[in-house]
Amino acid sequence: MVTAPSAPLRLVFFGTPDFAVPTLQALLDSRHRVVGAVTQPDRPRGRGQHVAASPVKQLALEAGVPVWQPDRLKDEGFLEAYRALQADLGVVAAYGKILPTIVLDTPRLGMVNVHASLLPRHRGAAPVHRAVIAGDRETGVSIMRVVLALDAGPVYDTVTRVIGPDETSAQVEHDLAVLGAGLLLRTIESIADGSAVAVPQDDRLATYASRLEKSEGELDWAWPTSIIHNRVRGLQPWPMVWSYLRGTRVILVQTRPASTPQGGLEPPGTVLDVARTGVRVRTGDGAIDVVAVQPEGRRAMSAWDFAAGHRLEVGHLFTTVASGR
Repeated sequence: MVTAPSAPLRLVFFGTPDFAVPTLQALLDSRHRVVGAVTQPDRPRGRGQHVAASPVKQLALEAGVPVWQPDRLKDEGFLEAYRALQADLGVVAAYGKILPTIVLDTPRLGMVNVHASLLPRHRGAAPVHRAVIAGDRETGVSIMRVVLALDAGPVYDTVTRVIGPDETSAQVEHDLAVLGAGLLLRTIESIADGSAVAVPQDDRLATYASRLEKSEGELDWAWPTSIIHNRVRGLQPWPMVWSYLRGTRVILVQTRPASTPQGGLEPPGTVLDVARTGVRVRTGDGAIDVVAVQPEGRRAMSAWDFAAGHRLEVGHLFTTVASGR
């Protein structure tokens, strides 16, 4: 016997950055109805720091979905409009604020979150970046029920993705956004027909993925090669990792661990070789090949082109201003 599909759900969406766009688009394309979108207020964005709408706001308006941008989620004006939506289910994807109880309890089926990690690992604001920085070999997306505690709700489903040794957080996050959208749709169908089961997290295994700080991009060449390489990969597209050459700030765009033996007498940051494949630099436990860079105020380029333009030679020293080297 064929079971009749459950009734379509009225959905309210909370999200802000690019990561949330595939999820919102999937919901718009589904049989369910997005009755409202909540996103962060317009803020300065990009290199020019011009005030602009969030990617979620842009998509929602294009689709004719009403948008709210409250400074405070407990504002009575917003709450009145929010209740009037009569949403069955709330969906959150990288909204950027903690949701208070009154917001969580309004949709009759509660709220679910598209979180870019394999919970309980990397709860918090920057799960993809922290996974890459930590050198994790895999990550994924978890669909969880939203509770007051940070990313601590029971998990409905997960999908896993391998992290390549040279992949950046930007590359990984792009894929997770697409994977999460598909996973969410399956979860919503199970919630709609009453078959969904959420499994509690093991809080003993939880780790915290704190928000990124600009200061984390300041490179110390005395770090081990793996730490430097993972930071270069993990702090993209912001704040990036940088060093200095003769007073010029240089952003490291791409690196590759090198096989130079340990125990060199050169101080960390010393240029060991200049080749088309990269500029080899001494680290705390070996060496690393800098493959691509971006000088302050310039476009990204190969390290070979940078070396030619700046007359970079073996023995020159990249410095870390903050440490006084």
